[in-house]
Amino acid sequence: MNKLEVFSGILSNNASLNPDFYNWNRVKLRYCDGASFSGDSKFDNGTSLLYFRGYKIWEAIIHDLLPKGLATACKALLSGCSAGALATFLHCDNFTKMLPSNASVKCLSDAGFFLDERDISLNYTMRSFYLDLIALQGIEKNLNQNCMRSTNNSKLCFFPQYALKYITTPYFILNSAYDVFQSTFPQQFHHSLIPPSADLHGHWNRCKLNPAMCNANQINVLQGLRHDMLVALNSFYKNSISGGMFINSCFAHCQSESQDTWFAVDSPRIHNKTIAEAVGDWYFSRRITKEIDCPYPCDTTCHNLIPSAQV
Repeated sequence: MNKLEVFSGILSNNASLNPDFYNWNRVKLRYCDGASFSGDSKFDNGTSLLYFRGYKIWEAIIHDLLPKGLATACKALLSGCSAGALATFLHCDNFTKMLPSNASVKCLSDAGFFLDERDISLNYTMRSFYLDLIALQGIEKNLNQNCMRSTNNSKLCFFPQYALKYITTPYFILNSAYDVFQSTFPQQFHHSLIPPSADLHGHWNRCKLNPAMCNANQINVLQGLRHDMLVALNSFYKNSISGGMFINSCFAHCQSESQDTWFAVDSPRIHNKTIAEAVGDWYFSRRITKEIDCPYPCDTTCHNLIPSAQV
C-alpha cells in the first residue's frame, strides 16, 4: 500500500474535473482482506493459523467515520472499483442502514458485475473460485439474506447478478461489456472467461494483447460475454426505477477513478454523455440514466486499458 494515494476521477476535488462531487468529503477504504470486506472466520489446519476479518474491518471503519461526520450526512455515495465494486454490492443496504433515515444514500459499482459464466472450456472457473473463497473466509452468513432465502444455492448470492434484485438502495452499475478482468486480458487476479487453464496452447495470446488481433471466432466469444452481461442486467434495466447504468464497449477495467475515463475532453461516451455526467444525472435525479453502448468495435471514444504484461 502506498503511503500517498491519488484522488482522481470521482474522487477529485477539482470542480472542472469532477463537477458533481468535487466538494464532497471523500474517504478511500484500504482493501487487504481478499474477499471484499465480507469474510469472518479463522482457518487452522494445525500448521497455519489465519484470521479473515474483512467484515469486521468494514464495520470498524464505518463506526470510526460515523462520529467524524458520516452520522449527520445528508448525501452519501458508496462506490468501489473491481473487488471494491463487489464490496458495494455486498454492503450497500448495510451502509444505508447506518446513516440517517432522511439521507440520500446511493451505491455505485465500477467494474464489479462479475458474471457466473462458463469459460471457453465450459467450466465454471469463477464460480469454483468464489465457492472456495466463501468456504475459506466464512462469507455465507454475511450475504444478502433475502437473496439466500430465494436461491437454491445460497452461496451464489456472492455474485452480483443474483444479489442485485434484492438490494433496495438506489444503485448504479458502471461496467465494460468486455471487462478485461472477466474476458481475456491479463490481470493480477483471476479471469473467468479465458483462464490460463482453458488456453494451455496460447491461442488467445495475441488477442489478449490487442483486441484488433482477435480472430472472428474469438470476437464471437467476446460478443457472447457482452450478450450474457446484458441478459443478466435486463431485469434491472427494465424494472429498476431508481437504478442507473453505463455499459460501454471499451476493453477496460475500472473507469470512475481515472480522470481520462471519468471526465475529460476525450473521455468515453455513450450518446455523447461521459461517465461523470451519467452518474451525476442519476445521483441527483436530473434524468433517467441507463446507457448501453453498441457492440465492439463501433465505439470510437474508448480508452482500451489493456495491461501490457501478464502476471
